[in-house]
Amino acid sequence: MAVLSLAPLHFISSIPPATRAITAATVVFSLLYYFLVWTGDEKFSAPYLVLVPGSSLFYPWTLLTSAFVETTIIELAFTLLVIPASLRYLERLWGAVETIKFVVVTIVASNIIAFVVNWLEYMVFGNPVFLYGQQYHGQMALQIGVLVAFTQLIPEHQVQVMGVIKARVKTLPMAYVTFSTVMCIIGFQCPFIVIQFGWLVSYIWLRFYKKNTGDVLSGGPAYGDRSETFAFVSWFPPLIHGPMTILSNTAYTVATKFHLIPSGGVDVEAGGYSQLPGGARAEAERRRAMALKALDQRVASASPAPQRASNGSAAPPRPGPSSSAAAPAPQPTPGEEPSKDIAESGQEAQ
Repeated sequence: MAVLSLAPLHFISSIPPATRAITAATVVFSLLYYFLVWTGDEKFSAPYLVLVPGSSLFYPWTLLTSAFVETTIIELAFTLLVIPASLRYLERLWGAVETIKFVVVTIVASNIIAFVVNWLEYMVFGNPVFLYGQQYHGQMALQIGVLVAFTQLIPEHQVQVMGVIKARVKTLPMAYVTFSTVMCIIGFQCPFIVIQFGWLVSYIWLRFYKKNTGDVLSGGPAYGDRSETFAFVSWFPPLIHGPMTILSNTAYTVATKFHLIPSGGVDVEAGGYSQLPGGARAEAERRRAMALKALDQRVASASPAPQRASNGSAAPPRPGPSSSAAAPAPQPTPGEEPSKDIAESGQEAQ
């Protein structure tokens, strides 16, 4: 009995501190919301806990606290199933400080963008539903941010979705973004639009702003991940790589001109690739992705189409020149007379 009673305490103590704090905040704020709903009337609203664009000017802390409020039991169960395990993995690689910074930036920046978008919609359409009929809550922005982080660290790792569908980690973020787009099109902008904002914010943070203490010691960049496998165009199908490259390069040039992006060094010995702080497994996954991409490009460029004869069959190879005619005669070194063998070979060729 003593062993059974200590097992939950041992499990809780094994959870890193940042993950433990975020999980506890999610449980406490969600239970508080359920209690207020249970004790309130039919028109209950909690603008001091969740993000309501028309009221958040007076409750600015909701830009952060709204993420810890899951308004239904199903949402809370799904969040507790996904987020603590994911943050535990990231915190062991990044540390508590970088994990908390990643969580706060992803949540707050996504909510700020949603807040601004709703106010713009209100000014354009004049409908107050965009201010007081929208209630942003939950950790959808953080969920997509975690998927982006996994795509950076272990892109080729294969997972099972709901125990049935197998997929690589790098395909999950855009699948979630596509789901968000569909929900917004059919009229559920709130809260699903924060998935798109969370994807963009988390990518920009990991690409340019996340501090890499381990990389600095090995000659890599101090901030972000400038590797080719984590480029912005890698999120999109090859058909639109051209316009997306122009768009991303233009945005990068403007941001660099205004000093909005920290400067990052490049590991010359690694050919522009710098090791990520994630141990040997993350290193192997990244190198595997780069090797597969290089191999595909090499095979595509080194496989010419076979020549066809007029009847449709492959044309036989043409005989090449003989080795005796193709081989050039050796040239004497400067200052020396040609040897007898060289002269004789020249006469035979004539």
